[in-house]
Amino acid sequence: MNADTSKNLNTALAQNGPGTRRVDVLVVGGGFGGMYAVYRFREMGLRLQAFEAGGDLGGVWYWNRYPGARVDLPSIDYSYSFSPEIEQEWTWSEQFAAQPELLRYIDFVASKLSLRPHFQFDTRVNRANWDAARGLWVLKTDRGETWEAPYCVMATGPLSVPKEPDIPGVKRFKGRLLHAARWPHEPVSYEGQRVGVIGTGSTGIQIVQEIGPQAGELFVFQRTPSFTMPMRNVELDAEYVAEVKRHYPGIREAARNSAVGGTRPQSTRAFFSVTRAQRQALLEDAWKQGGLAMLGTFSDLMLNEEANEQVAEFVRNRIPEIVKDPVVAEKLKPKGYPIFARRPCLDSSYYETYNLPNVHLKDCLADPIVEVTEKGVRTESGEVELDMLILATGYDGLTGAMMAFEVTGRDGRTVNDKWKEGARSYLGLMMEGFPNLFMTTGPNGPAALANIIRISEHDVDWIAGAITHMHKNGLKTIEPTPKAEEDWMGVVRNLAKRSLINKAKTWWVGANVKDKPQGLTLFTGGFHAYRQYTAAAAHDGYASFSFGPAKADAEAEPRFAAADPVAGV
Repeated sequence: MNADTSKNLNTALAQNGPGTRRVDVLVVGGGFGGMYAVYRFREMGLRLQAFEAGGDLGGVWYWNRYPGARVDLPSIDYSYSFSPEIEQEWTWSEQFAAQPELLRYIDFVASKLSLRPHFQFDTRVNRANWDAARGLWVLKTDRGETWEAPYCVMATGPLSVPKEPDIPGVKRFKGRLLHAARWPHEPVSYEGQRVGVIGTGSTGIQIVQEIGPQAGELFVFQRTPSFTMPMRNVELDAEYVAEVKRHYPGIREAARNSAVGGTRPQSTRAFFSVTRAQRQALLEDAWKQGGLAMLGTFSDLMLNEEANEQVAEFVRNRIPEIVKDPVVAEKLKPKGYPIFARRPCLDSSYYETYNLPNVHLKDCLADPIVEVTEKGVRTESGEVELDMLILATGYDGLTGAMMAFEVTGRDGRTVNDKWKEGARSYLGLMMEGFPNLFMTTGPNGPAALANIIRISEHDVDWIAGAITHMHKNGLKTIEPTPKAEEDWMGVVRNLAKRSLINKAKTWWVGANVKDKPQGLTLFTGGFHAYRQYTAAAAHDGYASFSFGPAKADAEAEPRFAAADPVAGV
């Protein structure tokens, strides 16, 4: 089955009217992972249908239209590697692309590969149930439709469910209320407005530096200050772009074999292996380079607490060099947790923004927020009246999307049941008790700790390989054994014990959501090591998985293309 035939078939399936529709693969999510999954499975000749809650492709970048939204990885890393043709035809304009350019890139890829016909947009999956008797996943959408397929791929991403703030009275506010994760598509004016921002993570920092110079007055409600370093963004000149395009194969190979799935320099140098003067010079150089260069300057910053604190102090000491008011500068200093144990932030003018006379920092550790009122925000010291309130309060990360609707596996067990004490899976790709259900960028893989596009491509290719193995061997169901899952979680736990990430209360450990189980369930061994684990799981004949024999239901048999479906894995 060629791509055009597959496209036409799926379009017809989507237009058949009421009733149950049958395909080979169902994909949930229209971000980078979902887009590549659709392309990969279509090229294998499989019939597929994908669903996206947004009005178009892009995942988090479709929703994140807030002022200043920008990727914090180099653009050449934060892009697909599976198509040399796309790499050569697309040209990035900046080292760190802004959200509008990211959407243009997504549109370029989707249009070139004709991906949109395979998606239903503005569609949420309400339920996903495993029908063991027929060996099918049954999905129900908010359109009242039912879809069935032997395989289901959850490409829902680690950041897709916005977190509402745990502050009384938010809905009472009579000014304009905006959530960074669900920003309006039309332009927003801040001129002459008294604007409040709650939240100073990466999103809050980008918003503050963007609208500070525009607002009549800006009040930043800060509870926990973040470590942020200069991005040093630059426009990309033609000579550099040409060099990159000539050397993309080597760049991609280096990224796939790195701990972070990207080309950021990383050192094997331990912090205390060099002299004080040398350490200072290396830190100064990393600060001047910008981006996340400092994170890669020493190899043990997330393992050695004393080394970490010295780097943290170096960054804290930069703040009063920029912020003129010493009281404000002191309040902006992050303390009480290791640097890089929270998501590291990059900025262009965040600290400089606090030198503007119309920008005010509200220290909510010293003066906590009591409630949101009709007129603004009331702290213990009094009320701040506002015309506009922006919530930059983040996401229910890693597990939020999969637990936001009912996913029921074998014997009626739900994902919410399985994850009630924390996420668990095998390789972040599959779960025992949930046959033929796959995840991309799952919560027990490297997920938020590495380049999500490299992870997405890797995961989809691994899933394609597993499906191909089943097809060649006449197998109909796959799931990890209980021992394989427990052994993997043991690897994750043992690595996590060594990491300083545990010492900060962040969405990485579930601390930002009330009553959520807390703990570091991410694989912290690096993307390169993760690839070795997943490759071993496939190359030993999938010995750590249980397989079901062929089913009598011929309709459930996936249709592969005449060409070898394993090509490209």
